[in-house]
Amino acid sequence: MDGRVIAIGDIHGCCFALEKILEWIRPQSEDTLVLLGDYVNRGPNGPGVLDRLIQLQRECHLVALLGNHDEMVREEMRLHFLERPEADAYHSGEEVYTVAHHQFFEACVAFHETETHLFMHASYDPELPMCNQDPEVLIWQRHRKKWPPAHQSGKTVVVGHTPQRDGEILDLGHVICLDTYCWGGGWLTGFDVQSRQSWQVDRDGRQRVPSAS
Repeated sequence: MDGRVIAIGDIHGCCFALEKILEWIRPQSEDTLVLLGDYVNRGPNGPGVLDRLIQLQRECHLVALLGNHDEMVREEMRLHFLERPEADAYHSGEEVYTVAHHQFFEACVAFHETETHLFMHASYDPELPMCNQDPEVLIWQRHRKKWPPAHQSGKTVVVGHTPQRDGEILDLGHVICLDTYCWGGGWLTGFDVQSRQSWQVDRDGRQRVPSAS
């Protein structure tokens, strides 16, 4: 595969952190960015995150996974635009989501697979091939104490969703979790799955190289 394959953990509306980590990573046209989902809610600017990701689609190969918060907002928007086909926006509290945001959510996928890695927002059934996985598990299942064993494919799994409140990447060998709690005072994490280079930026734009790198 040409270019880097870089996964980015849960953004949760932290638009400034997203912009700063992209400036640091500097994705090129041949790179693949795999976004692990949860682009909206909790942080200050979910629509701004989506605007930046829509723009990013023109800069590199972007794979956007669907997170549970994204699924909730997507379903609200789907119902809204179904009931009001003439509407050009959906208001969620003080945030305004556009038709383009809805289209972005509709194009999100439940998982991504390469020759060496599996990517999903939340979790997986280790005994099932990816084509047979339950979307509820891929998008919603959280692990607090025990993670599943290695997937039957032998590929390394990269997820978000389960927040690592200490801000550190969780690396169990067969599973890597990149939700490092950006919205709650931690970091937004980028991780090159081939070189294992990593980047972290907090909500205020401060940078650090994770200790797991």
